[in-house]
Amino acid sequence: RKVKSVLSSGIMSASSEPTEKPSLISAKKQQDSGYAGKEENVQTTHNITNVQGQSQVYTATQDTLFSKEADRPAMHTLSLERVFGMNPVLPIYSLQDSSHLIFLYASAHVGIIFNHTLNSQYILQGHSFPISCMCVSEDRRWIVTVDRGPRNMVMIWDSYSGIPVNTLFECHPGSNVAAVGFSNDTKYLATLGDAEVQSVVIWDWTSKEQKSLCHVELSPKDGFQDHIIFNPNDNTQLLSGSKTHILIYKWVSSHDHVSAQLTTDPSKSIPFADLCLSRSVFHWKKLQVLKAIGSSIVVWEIGKNLTEDQTQCFGRIQTVHIQQEPITVLTITDTYIVTGDIQGNVRFYDENFLLVSWYTDFNQDPIVYISFSKELPKEPNEEDYFQDVDPLIIRSFITSTINAKIIHMNTQTGVIQTVLQSDFDPLHALACHPFQPVVAFGNLQGMLRLWDYNCKAIIGNRIFETEKQIQSITFDPKGLFLAVGFRTGALYILDATTLQNNPQEIFNCIKDSIHLITFSHDSQYLATAVSLMLVEWYCSHYKPIQDLLFGVQLYSAKPRLLSVGLDRQLVEYDLEKSESNKLLLISIKRIEQSAMPRCMTWYPFFNPEEFLLVSSDNYKMKLFNSTTTMCRSTLLGPTYGSPIRKIVVLPKPTASKTKSHHLAFITDDKLGLQILPMDGNPYKSSALICHPTGASNFSCSYDGKFIFTAGGSDSSALSWKVNLDVLDAAASLGGADMDPFYSLIEGGRDGRFYKEMEDFFFYCQIRHQGTDMMKRIEVSTKIPLSEVPFLMRALGHFPTEQEIEDMFNEIKFSRYAETAKYVTDIDLEDFIKLYINHRPAFGISSEELLQAFNVLGKKNLLGTPIIQKSEMIKFLQARGTQKLHLSECSLGSVIPERISAELFTRQILGLPLAIKKKVKISFQK
Repeated sequence: RKVKSVLSSGIMSASSEPTEKPSLISAKKQQDSGYAGKEENVQTTHNITNVQGQSQVYTATQDTLFSKEADRPAMHTLSLERVFGMNPVLPIYSLQDSSHLIFLYASAHVGIIFNHTLNSQYILQGHSFPISCMCVSEDRRWIVTVDRGPRNMVMIWDSYSGIPVNTLFECHPGSNVAAVGFSNDTKYLATLGDAEVQSVVIWDWTSKEQKSLCHVELSPKDGFQDHIIFNPNDNTQLLSGSKTHILIYKWVSSHDHVSAQLTTDPSKSIPFADLCLSRSVFHWKKLQVLKAIGSSIVVWEIGKNLTEDQTQCFGRIQTVHIQQEPITVLTITDTYIVTGDIQGNVRFYDENFLLVSWYTDFNQDPIVYISFSKELPKEPNEEDYFQDVDPLIIRSFITSTINAKIIHMNTQTGVIQTVLQSDFDPLHALACHPFQPVVAFGNLQGMLRLWDYNCKAIIGNRIFETEKQIQSITFDPKGLFLAVGFRTGALYILDATTLQNNPQEIFNCIKDSIHLITFSHDSQYLATAVSLMLVEWYCSHYKPIQDLLFGVQLYSAKPRLLSVGLDRQLVEYDLEKSESNKLLLISIKRIEQSAMPRCMTWYPFFNPEEFLLVSSDNYKMKLFNSTTTMCRSTLLGPTYGSPIRKIVVLPKPTASKTKSHHLAFITDDKLGLQILPMDGNPYKSSALICHPTGASNFSCSYDGKFIFTAGGSDSSALSWKVNLDVLDAAASLGGADMDPFYSLIEGGRDGRFYKEMEDFFFYCQIRHQGTDMMKRIEVSTKIPLSEVPFLMRALGHFPTEQEIEDMFNEIKFSRYAETAKYVTDIDLEDFIKLYINHRPAFGISSEELLQAFNVLGKKNLLGTPIIQKSEMIKFLQARGTQKLHLSECSLGSVIPERISAELFTRQILGLPLAIKKKVKISFQK
């Protein structure tokens, strides 16, 4: 349900109403008839809409997407507002550059339609995995994006409205899509698979039936085909290419297709350049195929009607040397052959390969893609016709370079403009200013930038030449300084405005990567952490540190410092008595038995006590008393596919209508929000995919209105707008009081498990009072704390002695701060909450049991780990938190002589276990 809601959230964010396929087909027919999207027919389109009730796709024009009417209130808890970064491997496309300069590119799992004129983005959000390829139609109306997920989802978007109009699933079952291409009339869509045995499939994407029209498998000997295009003059011909072969396809019907192979003569072949990113193209006029190799173009003559036996009898093959620099891009526009090269130059040739124009003033990196405007230039002035040479009419174009830079060239004015400068380098470091609308980003190439998210502009940047690899950054609470930690172990203290520093504000005391930086509340202390060491002073953990946190002493304004690590230790440091190169400790406490702590933060003051909130990898959140470090509450945390990696309490906006506090968190790939105080209610949290390849870090704005996430390896950062009212409304739909908790019980309140829970609960009352039939039984709604462990075990949860102690403390001190009295009993509703919060989030996994048997047992002849009965009794008596006083004779009729994992689970514990399928088992009687 959660995965489906994340996907639907991304799709429906583009439109408040779903798009119907008949509307899509009507829009496509309207476009084919020659009047879709034209200014003079806008009123006519709206009249048709009012009569026929057509969708927004039908009525959209090229000015719809960024018009004020398109702005709608946020419908989701987290709305993607801005994307920082781009993927230079994927193509860029010019969508419009007459009134507004608009182009398309991709980053991570989203497509971005960027209006450079308005400095605004429209984000195509619908994929759950990184985008692997995309294309646009010849008229720029339709956009195709493809991800590399397990179902290789292909989405078709309307560029005028930004609405997804169709989705194709599993175009190539068992593999991903390597390339995609539209036919010149946009009627057909071709997809190219990336399996070991590749295949080409042709689709009529406007049809209601998502069935392929044609399918052909390729031979691996032809190399890995990485791009595919239709012949602009013949929709029945296609071309795909690899580094060694070019393939031409001819298809006639769904069961009749002919393919032919083109390749150079090995004796006359020209080696590819080391950087050869060019593509093969059809000639716009002649029956030829062109391929750039090195600084030359190879030309193949092809016949009108392709047949299978044409493989060896193509026309002549010609190699034309046209320039000195290696060609990286080859494309066609109007009547020109266009090349981009390794030095950033763009050249135009006529059909005879004669140079007619060139642009060499870019002075940029190697070009990887060129896209031309769909609008034709204005007609030249009359005086131009009196010149000796006819004036050239060349469309304006944009280019993208290998270093993620997009440049626009206005061919009429000759103006060259950099419209996007991104850095395709892993980005882990980001931090928000404590009281200004500014966020700082730092990547592994040493680029540090300040971004004003209100003005949407870069207000400062610095490039570090020496250290380069920025791993972590943090503003001090007063906003005066910015601490920058590097993978080399260097630490820079910069001015938060100028990003400059004095030489004495550089520290190089360690040689390991600084992955955590934090300031004390008064900016007097700065602590950093590497894998096993706190700052450069003291090795406080024997396993990697997971989080580092400053706080304030409860009865004074003095700072306190704590750290938590994978060694399950919570360490507090003595800042007052510590000296240079000598950091003293106040306490070390083991806070977990088997779970691994991941992160921590200070819990808001909901009562007179101060708590530390710690999240672990078993999807649990624990509250520890800040003074005694006693575990006072264990709560079921958000369960969104992976454990929480970082948590931050959102600053509460002064103008906020909601009275609740909220917690922001990230998992391996998701960003989420949680309503506080926590109680285990699953409807109080919400999350969506932010970075499919892994979220590295996140930071909240000072007013709590925005959250920024860093994607690490995907080299992108995302800005999310927060709408807490939506989250509160969604939580209320989950039900009030105990309803959300009943939904977490097998069968709900009317199910068999709940009835058995009631029976066990009242049986515990009888057991506690005794079974003497002459004694009057006092029926009560509560049971004493001493009965809680027995009731837990009866329901299939077997807590350790430490977990039982935590349960007792949780109940015992639950009202102590208000009443100064201990709680000694518990009712059924509170017990249900206790049971849900303390039991394992996903039950016992088969992998865990098998691992235990592999460690403790010995394998038999079949390779199955076996534990002898005597050894099992010995383990139960000598190990574990509760040493049992058992005799082998008393268990002789229950435990067999030889015990396997499956027998132990099914016959002794009475629980289902599918070992071969490796599934989780839920707790039920």
